[in-house]
Amino acid sequence: MAERSTAAVDVADNSGDEPLTAKADEATTDGTTEAQDTEGASPQDADGERSSSEAAAAAPDLHSGHKLARRYRLEECVTRLDGFSSWRAVDEKLRRAVGVHLLPADHPRARSVLAAARSSALLGDPRFVQVLDAVEEDDLVYVVHEWLPDATELTALLAAGPMDAHDAYQLVSQVSQAMAAAHREGLAHLRLTPGAVLRSSTGQYRIRGLAVNAALRGITADGPQRADTEAIGALLYAALTQRWPYEIDAYGLTGLPKGVGLIAPDQVRAGVHRGLSELAMRALVNDGATASRQEQPCTTPDELAKAVAAMPRIRPPEPTFTAPPEYQRTTYQQGSYGRPPAGPGVSVTQPVLSTPPAPLQSRTGKALKWAVSALLIAALGLGSWQLAETLLDRGKEKDDPGTTQTDPENGDKPSPATAKPLRLSGATEFMPSGSGIKQQDAPNAVDGKSDTAWITPRYDGYPNFGNLAPRRDGSGIVVDLGSVQNVRGIKVQLYRSGQKTEVLAAAEDASAPSSLSDFPQRLTKLTKAGNSLEETFAKPVRTRYVLIHVTELPPDGSAGSFRGGISEISVLG
Repeated sequence: MAERSTAAVDVADNSGDEPLTAKADEATTDGTTEAQDTEGASPQDADGERSSSEAAAAAPDLHSGHKLARRYRLEECVTRLDGFSSWRAVDEKLRRAVGVHLLPADHPRARSVLAAARSSALLGDPRFVQVLDAVEEDDLVYVVHEWLPDATELTALLAAGPMDAHDAYQLVSQVSQAMAAAHREGLAHLRLTPGAVLRSSTGQYRIRGLAVNAALRGITADGPQRADTEAIGALLYAALTQRWPYEIDAYGLTGLPKGVGLIAPDQVRAGVHRGLSELAMRALVNDGATASRQEQPCTTPDELAKAVAAMPRIRPPEPTFTAPPEYQRTTYQQGSYGRPPAGPGVSVTQPVLSTPPAPLQSRTGKALKWAVSALLIAALGLGSWQLAETLLDRGKEKDDPGTTQTDPENGDKPSPATAKPLRLSGATEFMPSGSGIKQQDAPNAVDGKSDTAWITPRYDGYPNFGNLAPRRDGSGIVVDLGSVQNVRGIKVQLYRSGQKTEVLAAAEDASAPSSLSDFPQRLTKLTKAGNSLEETFAKPVRTRYVLIHVTELPPDGSAGSFRGGISEISVLG
């Protein structure tokens, strides 16, 4: 059954107690978009796809309206396959949409799915769709994950046509960096298809199905890093050509002609960026070098991410403006108003003009003209007298030494325009190490309510986030303005005074910044702030992303304990 909503977000991971890279056979992408899962995928998708489906238990016979844990109400079944089902549901406690995977507790892969979901949830990387819960209860195993209603599948984006060079560059850059971070933590995907990649309304790519979907389907791979790298190469190939780089059709894309082998994207479609075409081949070719520049293939996501970073940055295309229609003169402006149409055989009916009225020649008319003339003379005299009086008063003011004039030439400058709060598109937690704190509470800092806040956990012994190595760069909130704008000031209401705080801004061309080096513009000094932080800048700063960076927490009232947070953020423009 094909997925009926491109907003469904899924997560998956490997299984067992061993490192997940050693157990990549327990991973799969998503329970959605399954109509295409059994055909048209890359070679790593086919192996082991149905290895245990025959022995799988039947999918739980549930219905819309059923509640799990008296909290998650099932709304719509989007997938029912291989003994498990996937649902769109509602978390009635938090009043938000979620996704749920369900399978019987005696399913042969139930243990693997639970272990994969719990391992994936520990990653806490916002570039992946997050696992919210993984539970075994009442002979059922279910995994709850995020549901992003404003996100669009890569499958839908490619159905509209190939991407331009800048969009394809952003795709391969963000996906390769995210998968490199996942593999450093021992996590593999193994089902990285166009249905597993989502693009949010802000242009950020999110990956769903990290390890859980592979665990749901029992997929294995001897080289998980090679498999994920080849999958990223296939995504880039499809983005550049709108073709699937294998001989079979898949994910709504036409495959390559049979018998021609793997050909470079710039040979499939004219106008493809040469550097991105070579990068796709380096990720797809398994042995030897590419024919174009004899560069070695990329075999891991980290190698692919470094190759993308070494390329010259591809800037977005210049906006195109539609020329206004040519100005058309009317017949009145062309001087033809009232003229009869020219041409033989055209009959013209001349309008009948009425005789204009005679001028006022009677005694009453003459009296009226004299009265109007007298009024005009009186009005002119009164106006002249008021003008003369005004000029005399100005002359007296100039002679009076007690008066001063204020004009720009005397040194007075017009007051600058008052800065106004900008509309905020969203807020995310600053996690340079990939280890989240309270990322689900980040929107509380921009919801306009002073009684809600993003608050850190309590740390014992050290104010710098417990002296934890993953927190040496601190934390904070990244505010997204939705587009590049002029920032003239900042107002921050802090949860507690005494926090060591600074405000930084990303470069004008930044996209999804995630580390301190992505915020080169310093807006305020690093200092211990009170209950609020306010600053107005002498010159506006052009940026889209603003970081309220917290490096040191204040005491929370208990001996040796520290805690901080941010209540509300307002960016002025």
